[in-house]
Amino acid sequence: MTFLRDLPLYRLQFYLTAAYPCSYLPDRLARSQVATPTHLVDSVVFSELVRQGFRRSGLHVYRPRCDNCHACVPVRLPVADFAPNRSQRRCRARNQDLSQTLKPLVFDETHYRLYQRYQSARHAGGGMDQDDREQYRNFLLMSRVDSALVEYTLAGRVVMVSLVDRLLDGLSAVYAFYEPELARRGLGVYNVLALVELARRMGLPYVYLGYWIGDSPKMAYKRQYRPIEGLIDGRWQRMEIEHGPTA
Repeated sequence: MTFLRDLPLYRLQFYLTAAYPCSYLPDRLARSQVATPTHLVDSVVFSELVRQGFRRSGLHVYRPRCDNCHACVPVRLPVADFAPNRSQRRCRARNQDLSQTLKPLVFDETHYRLYQRYQSARHAGGGMDQDDREQYRNFLLMSRVDSALVEYTLAGRVVMVSLVDRLLDGLSAVYAFYEPELARRGLGVYNVLALVELARRMGLPYVYLGYWIGDSPKMAYKRQYRPIEGLIDGRWQRMEIEHGPTA
């Protein structure tokens, strides 16, 4: 097994942010551990950081380090063992008319307009619905690792865009946005299913889904993907989400 000290990470520094309001659990404060300097975090280093529970937002690489809370559990899907449930199979069938294309991190006005519609419909008042083009670029198009945009089209029209990072052992789902008027298609679910198939074709064993937070409606949805693994007490292990981790 590779440990952080075995990689060229000795020049990295990790600092704790000041406390800030938690985005997922009301009336709680959160803190993050951030890796710096960012120019040293290449794809190899980032792959190991993700295995240690880190995530990426633009050029910032971080993981939760809250003072009195451990609600955020990093989770991933083992591609070889993942089996879609009945609802997910219906979602996959419903979206078979979508085409998938991998694209570089290049600004596209069509993507930006879709992002604006998605934020206005799904996260109005959250701040991101006011993102201008520069904020959009900084959030989605700035990366020092192996990243791509997965573009989904329906009859030639872009209906969903998913940002993914390619790791040494998998794909990391960073962010996705889609056409709000097509929400009944279950595009968010379909994106996860499509990324599992993409990882399978690439010969990558995992799809990393970020953090599961049982008490957060925004994040608890990840319980529907089985089997799922969580990073608990420093070890990746299968989880039975309703009953806690299993060995």
